[in-house]
Amino acid sequence: MHMLYNSDSFAVVAFEIPHGPVAEGAPVPEPRGGFEIVDKFAKKDIFLDGAVAESFKAGAMALMAGEPSEEDMDEYIGRFTAVVHQPLVLH
Repeated sequence: MHMLYNSDSFAVVAFEIPHGPVAEGAPVPEPRGGFEIVDKFAKKDIFLDGAVAESFKAGAMALMAGEPSEEDMDEYIGRFTAVVHQPLVLH
């Protein structure tokens, strides 16, 4: 678990989920992972994995190639939390 971003509005944490045991001689699969985004004001969170997580990562990396402001980052992250319905219970 790695904290990637933390502002007054959002926190983004990256998770890498290790794969289980691999048979000897078998190819080692890519680790799975994803991103948890916490919307602090709405008190909701979402976990992104798979293609959505890859899209989030690609967009964030493109944004970071420049010098984004906190407002730019929050606006980008907010696009992914617009459909969040999961209330934040414990964190």
